[in-house]
Amino acid sequence: MQLTLFSDYSLRVALYLATHPGRLVPVDEVAQAYGISHHHLFKVVQFLVEAKVVQSVRGRKGGLTLAMAPDQINIGAMVRKAEPHLNLVECFDDETNTCPISPACGLKGTLIRAQRAFFEVLDQQTLADFLPRGPKLIQLWLAQDRPPATAKPQPGPLKRG
Repeated sequence: MQLTLFSDYSLRVALYLATHPGRLVPVDEVAQAYGISHHHLFKVVQFLVEAKVVQSVRGRKGGLTLAMAPDQINIGAMVRKAEPHLNLVECFDDETNTCPISPACGLKGTLIRAQRAFFEVLDQQTLADFLPRGPKLIQLWLAQDRPPATAKPQPGPLKRG
């Protein structure tokens, strides 16, 4: 199973903001820290604002900040919002399923249980659980010596799950 880049970037933005409390963080700063195109991050930020995870302040001195405390941001809930159509296999969606062996194969039940187990683990974590790693993360972000993030090629379009 692989989450989309959209979910990955959503988690990265939230983690970055959580480790930089008390200030507005420009999107370009987050993009530079991860070596990601700021154009890709704008779509992610828009989603996070709509999901009420992030607050955005426009203008020259604007930027991003978390909309709630890190211990109130559940990782499982964030992934579910970012991946609204997270179907491991085609037969998970009865409306679009065309698999001819679906009624008899038996894999669907096993895969559903596996997906539930995946989310059970994520549901036990909040963004605050990762803050003890903040100092090391900040060191790694600061150590980045990259060209502007807009110059790095990206693998395909950024799509939400």
